Amino acid sequence: MVQMYLQSAIDPSEPKNLDARFSASRSGPYGATCHPSGTVGVMGASSTSSLRFLEKFVCWSTRDGEEAPPFVICNDPLVKKELLSSGNQLTSDSSIALGKLRQKRLFLEQSGACCIVMPCQFLHAWHDEISQGCSVPFLHVGDCVAKELKAADLKPVEYGSNVRVGVLATNDTLATKCYLDKLESQGFEVLCPDKASMEHTVLPSVDAFRKGDMEGARNLLRVSLQVLLVRAVNTVILASDDLVSILPDDDPLVKKCIDPLDALVREAIVCVSTLQP
Repeated sequence: MVQMYLQSAIDPSEPKNLDARFSASRSGPYGATCHPSGTVGVMGASSTSSLRFLEKFVCWSTRDGEEAPPFVICNDPLVKKELLSSGNQLTSDSSIALGKLRQKRLFLEQSGACCIVMPCQFLHAWHDEISQGCSVPFLHVGDCVAKELKAADLKPVEYGSNVRVGVLATNDTLATKCYLDKLESQGFEVLCPDKASMEHTVLPSVDAFRKGDMEGARNLLRVSLQVLLVRAVNTVILASDDLVSILPDDDPLVKKCIDPLDALVREAIVCVSTLQP
């Protein structure tokens, strides 16, 4: 078992009021049973997303001077490569990689995790397959985001329409499987970039970011966001660690964006607090 404790070196965005959610959730989905360990199991295929999750988790859960809940982390970047074929496309036969992920999930359960999270959004395209038979709550980032958006009671930008939520992802399958159904089930209208926008702004923005061209990446991402915002979306989900890292914190467009990890962290803190006796 690998246990790791991190002290955040950054000050993330405000974690909202968690105290009210703790008390309210006692009668919610995590209120039926208690788990003595209070340990979070973190399963990943990206060290970047796993570390981002843990920094926020430790920082936000210690704001009242308490020790952060324990966590167990199992991170294997090779799994992501096995799920992708040449050209960065999803493989048709992912059974071997999914089998490995289920074994990692079982390892976390046997290590005493009271709930499990996957900070790597890419893996949520297979959340149902990985979580099948899990003995503890296995949080889905799409559910966490949809739950918070529903609670925010947003009003439509355009009169007479539903509340619209944009999703920027580097993979269409991720956007569809991770967010589309979850958001639509809560009454939201989901908008994604069209093929031209993906090819000319979204993906080039990520490519520029990875090459260190921050000015180019930021300009392209701003165009991608504006294309969605002019279609009257209330907010845009940045479904990629790369996309989240491009704009500076003081950019006005950041206020129109959602980092899905924030919702996942908040729900994990609520889950752990509720399941402890």
